[in-house]
Amino acid sequence: MTSRILRPVRSGNAAQPRSAAPRGARLPLVAAAVVAAGLCAACGPSSESAGSATPTTLAQSATALDSASLAASASTEASPSASASPSASATAQASASPTPARSKSASTAPKPARTSAAPAAPARVPGPGYDSSADGQKQIEAALAAAKADGRMVLLDFGANWCGNCKAADKVFAQPQTAAILGASYHLVKIDIGGNSSANSALLRKYSPSGGTYTMPVLVVVNSSGKVRTDTHTTGNPSLTAEGINAFLRKWAA
Repeated sequence: MTSRILRPVRSGNAAQPRSAAPRGARLPLVAAAVVAAGLCAACGPSSESAGSATPTTLAQSATALDSASLAASASTEASPSASASPSASATAQASASPTPARSKSASTAPKPARTSAAPAAPARVPGPGYDSSADGQKQIEAALAAAKADGRMVLLDFGANWCGNCKAADKVFAQPQTAAILGASYHLVKIDIGGNSSANSALLRKYSPSGGTYTMPVLVVVNSSGKVRTDTHTTGNPSLTAEGINAFLRKWAA
């Protein structure tokens, strides 16, 4: 029997353009379809005998496989943009959104001005006369402690209530300008040495040790450590007027 070689003839659909997908991506699909068609022909019920498939049938199968490959390629190319994750899109939108500008009023609000420390209150200036019952040592200790705290000097006024010069000095101390100098720069301590207080007499000799006859009032300026800066028993009293006492107080205030 003479055998004939049957070549598959493509139908009119053969003129359709082939898939633009790479050949390597179509071959597995074509092979799988051909195998599936062969299995159906071998196992399925058919009125024709095995191996009687016509060339037209084979051509139609190949065309259908080409169309399926083209659809699969188009789906694969479109999938990356369609499968973009929502989180990536949200991140892109967040990064593209402008950063909120700071409030101008908050950034340019003027800073509160620094307030300088309030000046220290004036020290108390005792009234005229001398308290013979006061403890002179405790008075001096309190004045020295206050001087260490505020940096003022301590003015010791040794006198007596019957002393005319002491009364004249008290009148000047009471004048507003002199009282202002005293309150700003000194802690004034008035110590009675006109009575029989041996303790107060000992204090006079401690701060004015030159001895001899004392001319009252004896004015002694000491610093916060108790060191004597000037002693009028040695230098002589200033004029007991506003000009004389004010000049004396200003000279030894610092």
